[in-house]
Amino acid sequence: MGRLSQGAVPRRVCILRLSALGDCANVVPAIRTLQAARPDIQITWIINKAEAGLVADIPGVECLIYDKRGGRAAIADLKRQLAGRRFDALLDMHASWRANRISLLVKADRRIGFDARRARDGQRLFVRERIPAVESRHVVDGFLAFADMLGTSDPVMDWRVPIADADRARAAELLGDESREILFISPCSSHTRRNWLADRYAAAADHAVRAHGLRAVLVGGPSDLERRMGADIEAAMSSAATNLIGQTNLKQLLALFEHGRVLVTPDSGPAHMANATDITTISLHAATDPRRSGAYRSRAFCVDYFAEAAARYRNATPDKLKWGTRIEDDAGVMALIPVEAVTDRIDQAMAGARA
Repeated sequence: MGRLSQGAVPRRVCILRLSALGDCANVVPAIRTLQAARPDIQITWIINKAEAGLVADIPGVECLIYDKRGGRAAIADLKRQLAGRRFDALLDMHASWRANRISLLVKADRRIGFDARRARDGQRLFVRERIPAVESRHVVDGFLAFADMLGTSDPVMDWRVPIADADRARAAELLGDESREILFISPCSSHTRRNWLADRYAAAADHAVRAHGLRAVLVGGPSDLERRMGADIEAAMSSAATNLIGQTNLKQLLALFEHGRVLVTPDSGPAHMANATDITTISLHAATDPRRSGAYRSRAFCVDYFAEAAARYRNATPDKLKWGTRIEDDAGVMALIPVEAVTDRIDQAMAGARA
């Protein structure tokens, strides 16, 4: 499909992407691209309540909050918010049965969904156009294809979201006055079988401290699982770590990353949030394909054991698996990643420029 003229970019655009945190972070470059092509564009984003905490205050973007825990009442509330409104285009960036149901509430002249590789759960029945097949497997490039469908010409690879001065002040307070460069470890994904082992995180952190004089700082959400993981990493380390797990909101976490040199994390929301900063992200992949979901600006630093997992658990190569396949069979999947694979990436990150 050829590009339209830049003047064809419509003014009233609705984006439907409910979750997850990393995916919502990766929608931001598509928004920046649309705004650059048409500065007066009006973007409405239908999004889950939790993920809105990261992106709801982007200038020029109106977020309509859907609380998935609210059941029928949440659908009714969203219907009221959309009543009497019509958009030039709906960008249906979420292929799921829940999103399909919600998309029916949106009145739009154009209804654009994913290409055949990315679409699932019958999304093709709820849209009238589909983005062209995208050679890249990465979710970011898929989202950018929606902007391309609306007539943009140049992608704007900008993940930044507003961070309040108070959130930056809180991050600085948590870190204190220590001057060492920082290795952040955000050890947990919401998909628990994407998480690496606590003793291996500890070994990688100890290497960063010994070999490069880095300060190890643990970050994450307030769940019991994350707190236990943080405690287990601390207990296994021979050097000291600063444990900030459960002490930040999303914006404060992003403000912390602005102080960091290296981030080690599985395929998780923070891996993609960190694209908004200069930190080098070492994302750990065995359960998921980094070609699809590696930290975009740090793809050269991904630790990739997806092929080994595909061979062991699916008797296949990654290219033979359906796009988006997750190999989350058991904890042994991430155990395929040895400590040395991560410490090598830390050494590479410290030897060169930031990603």
